[in-house]
Amino acid sequence: MDYDVLILGGGIIGCAVAYELSKYNLNIAVIEKDFDIADDISFVNTAIVYDGCESKDDLMSALENMGNKMLKEITKKLNVPYKTVGTLNVATDEESLKIVERMYERAIDRGIENINLIEKDEIYNIEPNLSCNAIKALYSENTAIISPYDLAIAYGEVAYDNGVSFRLEEVVTDIQSLSKGFKVTTNKNKFKCRFVVNTIPGEAYTIDKNKNYENECTLKTYYLLLNNEIKEKTSNIIVKIEDEDNFILQTQTLGRDTLIGVNCHDISSFRSSITKSKEFLPSIVADNVKDIFYDDHHREVMIIDDSEINRGYIKVTGKHYAEITIAPAISNLICETIVDNLNCGSNKNFIDKRREFYRFRELSDEQRNELIALDKRYGKIICLCNYVCEGEIVDCIRRPLGARTVEGVKRRTGATFGNCHGAYCISKIIDILARELDKKPTEIVEDSKNSKVLASRIKEFNEV
Repeated sequence: MDYDVLILGGGIIGCAVAYELSKYNLNIAVIEKDFDIADDISFVNTAIVYDGCESKDDLMSALENMGNKMLKEITKKLNVPYKTVGTLNVATDEESLKIVERMYERAIDRGIENINLIEKDEIYNIEPNLSCNAIKALYSENTAIISPYDLAIAYGEVAYDNGVSFRLEEVVTDIQSLSKGFKVTTNKNKFKCRFVVNTIPGEAYTIDKNKNYENECTLKTYYLLLNNEIKEKTSNIIVKIEDEDNFILQTQTLGRDTLIGVNCHDISSFRSSITKSKEFLPSIVADNVKDIFYDDHHREVMIIDDSEINRGYIKVTGKHYAEITIAPAISNLICETIVDNLNCGSNKNFIDKRREFYRFRELSDEQRNELIALDKRYGKIICLCNYVCEGEIVDCIRRPLGARTVEGVKRRTGATFGNCHGAYCISKIIDILARELDKKPTEIVEDSKNSKVLASRIKEFNEV
C-alpha cells in the first residue's frame, strides 16, 4: 500500500481530518486539485462560530454545539484569530417573532446553555446601537467570529509538520474498491491505500455509482464590507429575522470593519443590496462600501456517509453554512472511526504547535523594533492600508504549505484588503513571489494555472 489513509480534498474538513489523524502512526496524504489548500473558503475571511440555536436539524445542531466548544481551545493552541461575540436573533414583527420563539424552544430542548429570550428594553441595553425596531430577541453568549482560512492553514501546517504529505495540483479522476483497500487515480498518479476519506463535494466516482448525492443551493448571501464611517456599529452579531429563509446579518470582522450579509432570493444587484441593508442600517450609502462579495448560502444537511466503513471508505458530502463550526466535530468522529478500524498507536513525536509567525500590525513599537533588528524586511511596509510588511509576506511563502499565488499571500497576510484594493501593493507582492519562487513576474498567477496576473512585459531592454 502507498498510504494508510488518503484524504481527498484540502478544504477545511480535509485539513481538520489530516490534523487529527497526524496524532497517530499512520502514513497519510491529502490530495488537492488547486495550487493551495482551503481554496473553497469564501474571501470574506471572517466566519461565525455558531452554537446550534439557529439550526433546524438536530444532528447539525449537535455538531455545531460540539464544534463551538472545541474551537476556543483549538484556536488558542494554533494561534488562530478568534473572538467571542454574542448574537441577537431579532424579531421585528409577528411572523419573525414566531420563528425566534421556535428557535428558543428548540435550543432549550437540545440543552444549549447561555441563551435567553429577551424583551425590547433588554435588547437595547445589550446593543444600544441597534437601529431596527426590535420587539423580542434570542440572545446567545456562545457565538464567536473566527478567521476560517487561517484555521484551515493552521490545521494543514501542523499536519504537514507531523508527516502528512500534501499533493497539490492533483485532480482525483476515480476511486475503485480492491479486494484489500482502494485504488485512487489522479491526473498524475495511481495510489493504493487502506482507507479513503472523500471530502470532495459534487463528484461521483466508480465507488459512488449507485448513490445519489444532491445538494442544491437556491439561496445567495450578498456581503457588503463597510468602512468605519457607519454610525450604527454594533458590538454583537445581529441577525434580523425576516422569514424561514431570509435574514439580514450585521457583524464586526476580525479586522474591525463592519460586514453586512443579506440572505435573500430576490437580491440581484449592488443597488438592491444597499436598499435591503437600509432596513438595518438607515445611514448606509454606496460610498460606505469597501467591497462586495457573493456566496452560496448552503442550508442543506452535510452528510457523513459511513455505509462503506467496514471496507474503509467514508464520504463527507454536501456543503453547510456552518461548515467551519462543525469541522472539528466531524474530524474527531472520522478520526476515532479510522483509528478504531486500523488499530493504530499514537504518534509519540506529535508536535501540537504551529510554527511561530508575526502580525506586524498587532505588535507594540518595542516588539516591532526587536523584530526589525533581527530581520530588516519587517521594517519595509508593503501594504500601507493593512500595515503588512515584506517580512510577513516572505514568511508566508516560506512556511510549510507556503503561498505560491497572489491570492495565497493576500489571504494569509491581509495584504490588498484595504481601501486601495491592492493598487499600491499588488506589483510589490508579485515581485516578492517571483523572487522567492525563482520565477519571472509574468509566471506568477492570481489563483490557478490559467490566471496569470501579468500577460507580458511591455518592452524588453538589453541595457538600461
